[in-house]
Amino acid sequence: MSLESILAQFRDPDAARALAAAIRTRSTRPARLMEFCGGHTHAILRFGIPSLLPETVDLRSGPGCPVCVTAAGDLDRAIALAQVPDVILTTFGDMIRVPGSRLSLAQAKAQGADVRVVYSPLDALRIAQETPARPVIFLGVGFETTAPMVASTVLAAEAAGVRNFTVFSTHKLTPPATRAILAAGEVALDGIIGPGHVTTVIGAAAWRFLPQEYAIPCAIAGFEPLDLLRAILSLVEMVEQGRADVTNTYARSVRLEGNAPALAALERVFEVADVEWRGFGVVPASGLALREAYARFDAARAFPVDVPPAKELPGCRCGEVLRGVLLPTECALFARVCTPQNPTGPCMVSAEGACAAYYRYGERI
Repeated sequence: MSLESILAQFRDPDAARALAAAIRTRSTRPARLMEFCGGHTHAILRFGIPSLLPETVDLRSGPGCPVCVTAAGDLDRAIALAQVPDVILTTFGDMIRVPGSRLSLAQAKAQGADVRVVYSPLDALRIAQETPARPVIFLGVGFETTAPMVASTVLAAEAAGVRNFTVFSTHKLTPPATRAILAAGEVALDGIIGPGHVTTVIGAAAWRFLPQEYAIPCAIAGFEPLDLLRAILSLVEMVEQGRADVTNTYARSVRLEGNAPALAALERVFEVADVEWRGFGVVPASGLALREAYARFDAARAFPVDVPPAKELPGCRCGEVLRGVLLPTECALFARVCTPQNPTGPCMVSAEGACAAYYRYGERI
């Protein structure tokens, strides 16, 4: 079966119209739903999902872009690490153009820092093996989706006896951020569209706290139109019934217990830590730090650089967008000063940023 025929199963126009009609028929009360994942935001706008929904359904983007939620101080520290003599700093491409307090990694590279884009942490390990005389740092950015790859790479480096490879971990955990949004009370939410890729790792059971502690329903969704419409319909039905539960509309990928090998790698290499999120401040037990047993792979310990206090970007309201308080179009800089060609903040830089999605798919007013 070809990729096109597989995708066609989840993009069938007649099925989409039927699901949209069911949502319009069953939704009689306001339902504000938040999609945590930046990939969901892009898919929702790309496929025109909002145009299919009744006015009663209000979709809000959440903090589901790992590049966007990386704190300015962490980015400043990564830039400082890149400027350490002889260091090769490797990272994913989205991080290169994100503005720090004073400059970006791209600007640091232009000034002479050896910053390289990689597609996998294993690429960074290979660079370390090929250049044993130079320290190689991998800037680890991501949620539970990418963190297992980094954990596995650390284990591979240990097994191979590589001594010049370290990781600067800014990895974050998704459920604590959802708790932080609900605890802040800035935006009233009636349901959560659970992140499909993250939940493939952590398991649908990880979201049970939403109905149990907050009486808020959660529907795990994939990234195709029918996936998202099924999740929205499930949430609308639970809102209408006054019922809170976790439903899994992405069963082809997500299991209740998650991915055991990935979780085992995370547990072995990382420990949970309090970390700072852009727009949130410090969120308790929401990040991953290398365990003491793997301290020799911790770039922050190997290169204790000093950085001045971080400065927020003037006029950028990315933090409020990440918390669901503000739509990208409500920021005064959006599409005027801040564009993909001249981004002011990370929500416009990142391929998963909400501002980038709204700009790319025409939501500019």
